[in-house]
Amino acid sequence: MSESASTAPHYEPFGWHHWPDDMWMSYQFRRGLGETQEGGGAVGEAFLAASRMKSNDFESWYREWMVIANRSMSRGDEELSKGHVRTAMNNWLRAANYYRQAEFWLKGDDPRRMEAFERAEKCSINCFTRMTPRAEIIEIPYEPGKPLPAYFIRSPNGGDKQPVLISVGGLDSYKDELWFMTGRGAVQRGMSVLMVDGPGQGGALRRHKLTTRHDYEVPIGKCIDWLVKRNDIDPSRIALSGSSLGGYYAARAAAKEPRIAACISHGAVWKAHERWAQRDDSHGLANQIKWVFGVNSMKEAAEVVRAFDLEGILGSMKCPYLIINGSHDVLSVEACDQVHQYALSQGLNVTMRLTNPEETGADHCQHDNPTIGQELMLDWLTDVFDIDQTKLKFYAG
Repeated sequence: MSESASTAPHYEPFGWHHWPDDMWMSYQFRRGLGETQEGGGAVGEAFLAASRMKSNDFESWYREWMVIANRSMSRGDEELSKGHVRTAMNNWLRAANYYRQAEFWLKGDDPRRMEAFERAEKCSINCFTRMTPRAEIIEIPYEPGKPLPAYFIRSPNGGDKQPVLISVGGLDSYKDELWFMTGRGAVQRGMSVLMVDGPGQGGALRRHKLTTRHDYEVPIGKCIDWLVKRNDIDPSRIALSGSSLGGYYAARAAAKEPRIAACISHGAVWKAHERWAQRDDSHGLANQIKWVFGVNSMKEAAEVVRAFDLEGILGSMKCPYLIINGSHDVLSVEACDQVHQYALSQGLNVTMRLTNPEETGADHCQHDNPTIGQELMLDWLTDVFDIDQTKLKFYAG
């Protein structure tokens, strides 16, 4: 690669690299850019915002995403007043993801972070509650006065008692973004989806100060308790997916919670301590990590995360298990092979899928092409749950 090519925006095996001198900002832009194809933005708007940002300048990042987020939210409100409901929904959905992008680099105690998050929720709710069937905006009982915020969305095409996917994020994704990563694909394929903010995520962290925990079978168990009280889901077909650090959450929970019938690690984590031991407070995600874990330094985080370890745990999993990872994951590639080899050694029914640069989706959680990640995960799940897609009706969108 020439010097000019390496310093100018260019394409890498893991996708579009907008600011070569700022890996972390480029990675987060690639994430938002990829989600445009699932309704989480518009390509032109994303590049317009990026053209006005400066690398290593998080204030410019916040400012420019807020510009297009506010514009999309306002346009959604205006179009609804004209009776243009579909256009309004589209704009709100884009705005929700723009607000998520905007708040990303702000510190946890910055009041602008909560403001942007609440706007994202408002936009998501405006869209989801106009779907058919109408989404349910719920709170999963967890700790006294501290429920887990969630969206429950039924498929219009899955029958009276539907399989259901519980979808959780990781270190920095929350329930609203999960629509573009897993939720939309589940609903399209005849499954209900429960997209939830667990401890350390979204509203659970921002409103209730619930930091993360290694024993994620506890919050996931609360989600299952809520689901099995319903008469419109199939309790024998409850799946769980977790993205990024959620890949650990999902695997841990499925190993401990027998009611989970299928598990997806959307990004594999083996021993989180091994990945974090060399990170200090200058790391690109240090502020996010410290906030999510409720610690004051990366040194403290590295100690807390020792418990986030699948050795001796994963072997208890009884359900089919999918590991999907980008082959040029900017965060980790080695962990997926470690998890896979250990799962095989324990006799698990495990499938590993590495996405490669030629098909795209080679980045972390397929952020350069989330559609292929969603297709691979949800088609695998329809096969596990014996859903005959040839008998489904496919609705536009």
